[in-house]
Amino acid sequence: MTAPPADRALPIDRARPLADRMRPRSLDEVVGQAHLLAPGKPLRRSLEGGPLHSLILWGPPGTGKTTLARLIARRADAEFIALSAVLAGVKDVRAAVEQAKAARALGGRATVLFLDEVHRFSKSQQDTFLPFLEDGTLTFIGATTENPSFEVVSALLSRARVYVLKSLQPDAIAQLLRAALADAERGLGDEGLALDDDALALLSQAADGDARRGLNMLEIAASLAQDGRITLAAARDVASGGRRRFDKGGEQFYDQISALHKAVRGTDPDAALYWLCRMLDGGCDPLYIARRALRMAVEDVGLADPRAFAIARDAWDGYERLGNPEGELAIATAIVYLACAPKSNAVYVAMGEARADVGQFGTLDVPLRLRNAPTRLMKELDYGKGYRYAHDEPGAFAAGERYLPDGLPDRRYYRPVPRGLEIKIGEALARLRKPPTG
Repeated sequence: MTAPPADRALPIDRARPLADRMRPRSLDEVVGQAHLLAPGKPLRRSLEGGPLHSLILWGPPGTGKTTLARLIARRADAEFIALSAVLAGVKDVRAAVEQAKAARALGGRATVLFLDEVHRFSKSQQDTFLPFLEDGTLTFIGATTENPSFEVVSALLSRARVYVLKSLQPDAIAQLLRAALADAERGLGDEGLALDDDALALLSQAADGDARRGLNMLEIAASLAQDGRITLAAARDVASGGRRRFDKGGEQFYDQISALHKAVRGTDPDAALYWLCRMLDGGCDPLYIARRALRMAVEDVGLADPRAFAIARDAWDGYERLGNPEGELAIATAIVYLACAPKSNAVYVAMGEARADVGQFGTLDVPLRLRNAPTRLMKELDYGKGYRYAHDEPGAFAAGERYLPDGLPDRRYYRPVPRGLEIKIGEALARLRKPPTG
């Protein structure tokens, strides 16, 4: 595969944003994706020694998905057609197919069709690519921030290899910012700017793994520079108000709530507080977290500490009454309490087993002795006959009475754990169920 002349041979439009001007011109200029592009790594090996193939680039914003797609097409000397699933439709795909057919007919040149935000295409729209991938008209490259397992149709997934891009570490962002400051052709090198080390560190951290975001902040900070120097104060002005990555309803959303739930379940209040603050910082609705806390109380704390449910419910109510920021403290209090509380999923497990029996055994009749008998006819049919009223029995417990359907084997769904209040519950049940002696 041969590469056409690099971008540096083309005039640079200085009106373009810095992040666009500083796009890598070769695979060696791509930073932060060594797991894919370092010598001997999967994508690098494929590009250097194998035929062009369809692929899906999955990763957070600003990790180089679009740039990488362009570089792949360039290395293959292929026609490059870029579409965005936000704006494009099936009509645009068909036009791209016709363009690809023309390119192949004229000179046998391959065509790469790049679809950004592929997850925004419906399943039927995604299916339109399939015949043209099969006959070689197109090589497809999709980019997505969402998990392709859920957002890309299986037929397309089976024809494209998925490569996972990682968010950039602060040192990689810092490398890009230094390069932009030094590059007089594409970057800010002709402005003679100096960037203080502490300002560089702040911008690199505030970029939150997003190269585009980091370069955009640098460009704004450069406009605020005084005497040719970007100070920490200027960097703070630019970075203030930024939020960490958080996609409401997307995979990161569910990854973080999963981490919060598991930290609570694992009795780690510090990790639970961290994930709580990450979600709030990202713009998550605090009431969503309050609802999840209530679920944690019943699913993971249960009867080991029945107060947990009330505390979680009160935190929900407290947030609705107080709002921000005090209401968030109410939720944090509940999260810490849940994390520190003794844990039991005994009721959760018991209910699952009982549901399974309901499904397996079908509609078993209620034993006559357990039925209510409000009418004479029902009494004549022996409804309620033989029922032992527990309050009339010693200890308010009718020893030996059976309350399950007659067609259901004996069951012990609820098995108290040896933690918290369930220690006493377990002891009480064991005492009541102990066969009489003598």
